[in-house]
Amino acid sequence: MTHTTRFDRRTFLSRASIGGAAAAAGAGLAAPAIAQEMPSISWRVASSFPKSLDTIYGSGLEVADRMREATGGKFNMQVFAAGELVPGLQAIDAATDGTVEVANSVGYYSWGKDPAFACGADLPFTMNARAKAAYNYHGGGIDAYNQFLASQNLICFPCGNTGTQMGGWYRKEINSIADMQGLKMRISGLAGRVVEKLGVVPQQIAGGDIYPALEKGTIDAAEWVGPYDDEKLGFQKVAPYYYYPGFWEGGPTVGMFINMDKWNELPDIYKSLMRTCCQAADQNTLAKYDFKNPTSLKNLASTGAQLRPFPEDVLMASFDASREVYDEIAGENAEFKRMWEAMKPFINDWYLYSQTAEYTYDTLMMIQQRNGKL
Repeated sequence: MTHTTRFDRRTFLSRASIGGAAAAAGAGLAAPAIAQEMPSISWRVASSFPKSLDTIYGSGLEVADRMREATGGKFNMQVFAAGELVPGLQAIDAATDGTVEVANSVGYYSWGKDPAFACGADLPFTMNARAKAAYNYHGGGIDAYNQFLASQNLICFPCGNTGTQMGGWYRKEINSIADMQGLKMRISGLAGRVVEKLGVVPQQIAGGDIYPALEKGTIDAAEWVGPYDDEKLGFQKVAPYYYYPGFWEGGPTVGMFINMDKWNELPDIYKSLMRTCCQAADQNTLAKYDFKNPTSLKNLASTGAQLRPFPEDVLMASFDASREVYDEIAGENAEFKRMWEAMKPFINDWYLYSQTAEYTYDTLMMIQQRNGKL
């Protein structure tokens, strides 16, 4: 080995130490410089959900945590449970008028104000969660919804999905469509208008108020979310019949509804982070439900819940009723019509596609599960 190529350990260590110190110093200087460019933001978030529901209420908390971490504590969002600042069903109104900066809610809670609110949340007999994500992020669903929300002084980004929900809890069995007549049911969104055509008397009640209404007999049935959340609320104790599927919510989307004036004040880096954090929470919330629901369903079945599929005549009549409702609303609401017409081609293509590989594979695996081979 020549002198020019000989490894000089002392020189190497000396240079490495200098380089390492310089890199460390550079990193130390860079962080404060970046932080100094970020304004300190404090926002309040009104949730439509109680704290006990760590998944759906947790979607707002997760966005807040991710934003705080990503900005080194510069962007702080304090999340308030339903009723702490405003009633759960009024959270979106509070964001519209600037009482709070953000509502962590579901758009169909405001469908009575304008039916178009429901389009970004869920419409009965439309998409499942996977289709909803595809449509939102690649089919223009988010932009289409925000075009409408601009008229409400809002912008919204999905931050959670529950997956297809259960059909709810009933004090008496449903054996045919005749049993739906006069049924007083807690049900949200346009689904209430759909089942009303079957003779149901819909009631929109916040999550924390459902159990006492069922217990007292003020209502005969109630839908909420699915096994994990329903188990926490203990519905099986007062209404043992647990029906499926929740055809009105195949892929219900929770959103962060942000006051438009506040949104416009944000620097672009915060806007980008908000979109990213919301999308992460959107997918993570669904993953939580998919992980937790199987165990909870077994728990419910072992503690009194009696699983029942909806009778076919109820499902078919409900599907037809949903299309009647959409035609009625589209005839009088241009924004609803615009969003409904835009999503229909994708819905058709999605179910054409999904009945091939996905459906066939899932069906095969379900047969193996029933045969005790998994």
